[in-house]
Amino acid sequence: MGLSGREAAGHKAAAEPDPRDSGGGRREGLAGWEPAGPGGGERASPNGGVGAGLEGGSGAEGRGEKDPSPKKGLARESERQSEAGDEAGNLGAPEPLTLRETYWEGSQERYRQREVKLRAKGTKKVENKYRLEKKPNLLKDPKQVETKENAVLKGETRKPCFFCVSEQQRRRPTIRFRLFPKPCRQSQWSSLCHTSVSVINELAKMGDPDVLEMVQEEERISNKEAEYIFGMNEQSLSSRETSFLISEEPVFKKDKQSKDSIFFRDGIRQIDFVLSYVDDLKKEADPKAERRKEFEQNLRKTGLELEIEDKRNSEDGKTYFVKIHAPWEVLVTYAEVLGIKMPIKESDIPLPENIPFSCMLEPLKLPRNVKHPHPEYFTAQFTRHRQELFLIEDKSSFFPSSSRNRIVYYILSRCPFGIEEGKKKFGIERLLTSNTYSSAYPLHDGQYWKPSEPPNPVNERYTLCQNWARFSYFYKEQPLDLIRNYYGEKIGMYFVFLGFYTEMLSFAAIVGLACFIYGLLSMHNNSSSTEICDPQIGGQIIMCPLCDLVCDYWRLNTTCLASKISHLFDNESTVFFAIFMGIWVTLFLEFWKQRQARMEYEWDLVDFEEEQQQLQLRPEFEAMCKHRKINAVTKEMEPYMPLYSRLPWYFLSGATVTLWMSLVIACMVAVIVYRLSVFATFASFMESEASFKHVKSFLTPQIATSLSGSCLNFIVILILNFFYEKISAWITKMEIPRTYQEYESSLTLKMFLFQFVNFYSSCFYVAFFKGKFVGYPGKYTYLFNVWRSEECDPGGCLVELTAQLTIIMTGKQIFGNIKEAIYPLVLNWWRRRKARTNSEKLYSRWEQDHDLETFGSLGLFYEYLETVIQFGFVTLFVASFPLAPLLALLNNIIEIRVDAWKLTTQYRRPVAAKAHSIGVWQDILYGMAVLSVATNAFIVAFTSDIIPRLVYYYAYSKDAAAPMKGYVNDSLSTFLIADFPNHTAPWEKRDFTTCRYRDYRYPPDHDQKYFHNMQYWHVLAAKMTFIIVMEHVVFLVKFLLAWMIPDVPKDVLERIKREKLMTIKILHDFELNKLKENLRANSSELAKEVLIQENKAQLAKSTV
Repeated sequence: MGLSGREAAGHKAAAEPDPRDSGGGRREGLAGWEPAGPGGGERASPNGGVGAGLEGGSGAEGRGEKDPSPKKGLARESERQSEAGDEAGNLGAPEPLTLRETYWEGSQERYRQREVKLRAKGTKKVENKYRLEKKPNLLKDPKQVETKENAVLKGETRKPCFFCVSEQQRRRPTIRFRLFPKPCRQSQWSSLCHTSVSVINELAKMGDPDVLEMVQEEERISNKEAEYIFGMNEQSLSSRETSFLISEEPVFKKDKQSKDSIFFRDGIRQIDFVLSYVDDLKKEADPKAERRKEFEQNLRKTGLELEIEDKRNSEDGKTYFVKIHAPWEVLVTYAEVLGIKMPIKESDIPLPENIPFSCMLEPLKLPRNVKHPHPEYFTAQFTRHRQELFLIEDKSSFFPSSSRNRIVYYILSRCPFGIEEGKKKFGIERLLTSNTYSSAYPLHDGQYWKPSEPPNPVNERYTLCQNWARFSYFYKEQPLDLIRNYYGEKIGMYFVFLGFYTEMLSFAAIVGLACFIYGLLSMHNNSSSTEICDPQIGGQIIMCPLCDLVCDYWRLNTTCLASKISHLFDNESTVFFAIFMGIWVTLFLEFWKQRQARMEYEWDLVDFEEEQQQLQLRPEFEAMCKHRKINAVTKEMEPYMPLYSRLPWYFLSGATVTLWMSLVIACMVAVIVYRLSVFATFASFMESEASFKHVKSFLTPQIATSLSGSCLNFIVILILNFFYEKISAWITKMEIPRTYQEYESSLTLKMFLFQFVNFYSSCFYVAFFKGKFVGYPGKYTYLFNVWRSEECDPGGCLVELTAQLTIIMTGKQIFGNIKEAIYPLVLNWWRRRKARTNSEKLYSRWEQDHDLETFGSLGLFYEYLETVIQFGFVTLFVASFPLAPLLALLNNIIEIRVDAWKLTTQYRRPVAAKAHSIGVWQDILYGMAVLSVATNAFIVAFTSDIIPRLVYYYAYSKDAAAPMKGYVNDSLSTFLIADFPNHTAPWEKRDFTTCRYRDYRYPPDHDQKYFHNMQYWHVLAAKMTFIIVMEHVVFLVKFLLAWMIPDVPKDVLERIKREKLMTIKILHDFELNKLKENLRANSSELAKEVLIQENKAQLAKSTV
């Protein structure tokens, strides 16, 4: 047999290899093999491999043509191997062949030549240098060794094909797996296969590092059976198998590799996760190094592929980077463990029709390819034994990057790294806590300011930055599907909630602004302000001193401007707006439930709770548990911790929260003492200084004290928050919650209770306590028998409540936005300062992300907390400040873009996580919605002046033409100066005998002087009646709306039913076709067996 075209070309070629081969590294693969594309993995050249070229192909590049014969199978493969063996025997001594093969460096395709020596027939076989350690097969059926079929399999041998693979390739570990593996058949292995699935999944949940070897062993058993059965029927499985030769780590020149590459050095395998650490060479036998070594060995055992960047290649010269790639076998194994849903068929459900006047909303919409980057699919939980069922076009891009990093993190969080103090230690979080690794993070797709270049996949980070994280797009909708694909459902659900909340705030802001404009237009026509500002009325009314001894008598018209400002927020529209907000909050929550249900359907989260019930166990909980018990639902053993083990921590947690809430109240009392103590100082100082004469018209001692006290209270709030966040996180960890959901719920309860008291206590004090228990002149009440209680302005305390609310709400929002934007920006600039000074060095993709700020596992928690606290300001005290929804709307428009900007540009990519709702925050919102009805009713009744004015209008007015004339004088009681005790009367004597104060009491000449008169009781009855009527009306409307508005929209219910029906139908058809195929194979096998037995019988007869 003569030499083929490639062999002839090899003899004519120069004997020396191409210099690119030696310089480019040691990666050697099949000639004609090319990378599959940007996603990693290898694929065979469409024109054939080495074997094709050697059989009969010719050409300059050694690429053969496809075999036109459709006949494939073990018989054909044996013939090809026999021919190759005979050919090698005819050649005699091995002769070098020069082959030209394709390989990739970064994004460039290159070619190189290398020599292959053919081993002569009969030479000793080279042992595999990288043979995996054999472990006992837990899935092996002890009965199968006794079967005839297994004996055939055991005796099955094949001749090696020396022309098909080189010696170097034979030395590499080869992982063979199917593109579309056959499911287990109904034979002696069938029960074994179904049992092994649950066993492997359970071991994967426990973090067993030998899971991949078990999967491969299961595949080998299944492949052997399938080869035996279908080989008899001349149906080859070789077309359904692909050999992936995972080579040793190739070494490429770093300056030739793109700095934005998200692949290993081979340019094929995608980086799914990165670990970094700084090795301390000063310490010998460092336990951290031992932990890292053990951890990385176990990661390799699970099937993950690692590539380590030496510290000499890093920017700072001391940081090692461990790049992690999850191959296909690992992805399919853990996708089944995690219950990830993948597409099985493109959805045939039509998209919802455009709403009326949708053309008017076109400027607010994004391009369709950005809003919906992928078509809709019917999905099902992924199963590696049903891969034919799923729409797998390209393995490298079948699993989105968010699912890939979620799978890798699941492995990292459960991978063991040794036994210390008699306990098994595992999990990347423990290694990060002990500084064994300095960081662990998935990579961004690329740089956010430019699109990616081939062969990198589409840079979704750039798309998000251009269409979402730009402040000029503040009026645009959000690309929610793209956010979910890139960051995962948990972060996506937060932005869905924030966007929906902002949309609903726009309606409340419009109504609140209308109420404020009404107050502004009617301010000059207000009879109360007119009487107070009138020199003949308000200028003649002498008011009693506001403090003891140092405070003097004052005239009512000095509060003219304050009374006008009070009317802006305390007018007839206040009642309407309070009722409106009670209904608005109900509509918001009910429509949010519908929006949430729609997102659950669109993001395949309908059955999320059941799927994830067993998958959210915290590794810390599993490590601390010494007991196990059977789960009542799954009937499987699971970690269990008795209540008595955690009870002491529960008591400590409750005591700590109570202590800190008491500390907040103590700080609030301290601020009240401050206001009481400095009020007299402000009053005497502003009265004595002539320079403050012009300021007194708008800055009264009451307002000055209130503003300074509010600012001081805000500073105290920030300080207490800073310390409590650290303590609450530590206590929650000590409670050892079972799941991540329990951990977040426990932390949420602690943080919200504290934040509620911290932010709202001062507002509750001003709204419901200040000025309510003052007493009257001559018999004032005192705090700790030292400081006289504060009084409200003659127009009520609503102005002070508005000021308090404005300062805390606005200050918190401004401080939060500055902190979120400036803090990570400054930190990242500080970390990147070396990159600019050493620009000649390569600043790789993983180093760029390493220098970014960490979002953290609680990053989203604080975003929710900030939004819920703002929701409380908008709903609980909105009757005192109609502009609160408008301020919240403006803040949220900025907040969305700030959060998008910092996540996209300033933070490392968070690990993707699933969430079907906003969790416990929804229950908190419902509680605050109910509480807001009561607080607003009490604010209107007791803090506002609207009820006393209505009582005077309908019951005590004496002028039909001007019903409110004389109201100011009627609302003030008279006190005889001579009745002042000596220790409270002003030092200076005056020529008037009486002073006025705000209350409904009898005058000094009455038999029941200084007791409450009948008008007081009429006003109190009216206030209580208003509270009862308003609460019942609002709650009735709330319950009616909740009953009328379904939780799940009708069209979503129909879509869910349609998808479930189609999924069941597709699965049924798949199983039916598989059953038919198995029956055909079994019948063919039976016919073959009968024919063999007949031939044996005939042969026996002829022999006899």
